[in-house]
Amino acid sequence: KRKMFKAITNEVQVAVETSYQTSRSDGFADEHVFAYRITITNLGDATVQLLRRHWFIVDSVEQKEVEGEGVVGQKPVLEPGESHEYISGCHLQTETGKMYGTYLFKRVVDGYQFKVRIPEFQLIVPFKNN
Repeated sequence: KRKMFKAITNEVQVAVETSYQTSRSDGFADEHVFAYRITITNLGDATVQLLRRHWFIVDSVEQKEVEGEGVVGQKPVLEPGESHEYISGCHLQTETGKMYGTYLFKRVVDGYQFKVRIPEFQLIVPFKNN
């Protein structure tokens, strides 16, 4: 069962879909792997480019901060109406956690930089029905 989380900031929509990776997780070793699919859509009139990402990854044990250029090695340029989708993942030590953050974008026409919110999304191990 997948959940969708969405936010719109500065005419850019970020939609997140999460899934628990059962085959790559080991509850006995406190290793829980989640995948997330992010779809970024330019709802505005100007062409924009994603420059940086800034994530907070939180579980019951720790909070990690991850900052860097682009997303999965790319700095996508989005024309008005265009979307960019990528898949990534994270490891949690506990059965529940969350992620949230921001992307740094720039308007291509004038270089104006602005932040886009990544909506907070829950990472929860699904209950196993035997």
